[in-house]
Amino acid sequence: MQYPIPAVRLFVKNDAGKVLLLKRAAASVGGSGWCLPGGKVDFGETIAQAAKKELFEETNLKCTALRILFYQDSLPTETLSDHYINFYFEADAEGKLRLNSESEDFAWIGEKEMTNYAILFRNDEALRKYFE
Repeated sequence: MQYPIPAVRLFVKNDAGKVLLLKRAAASVGGSGWCLPGGKVDFGETIAQAAKKELFEETNLKCTALRILFYQDSLPTETLSDHYINFYFEADAEGKLRLNSESEDFAWIGEKEMTNYAILFRNDEALRKYFE
């Protein structure tokens, strides 16, 4: 029997009000596409713990404040066979941005720049909702 997979995604804004996007490494799932920081929730971990952990693992940024915003059912598609339930947070963070091996680049974007990026995992839907 298959079950939905809980995952977290984070909206981290810079001083200019732009949101952090990560470019997936070519060899990783979704290689060379863009997404918000985040990942799967591990067994025995709260979604808040997962959000803070994923942010630090992927960006080296320490979460200083976290606010849950909404969730999104990401049902299976032709290109993605899993069903994810994504919990979206807005996070304040500090530190020097440093990517791990899952990502090869980053960008700070506003609503108008979204069309310049191939955004994965239905994060584009979430970004539109966030920018409303």
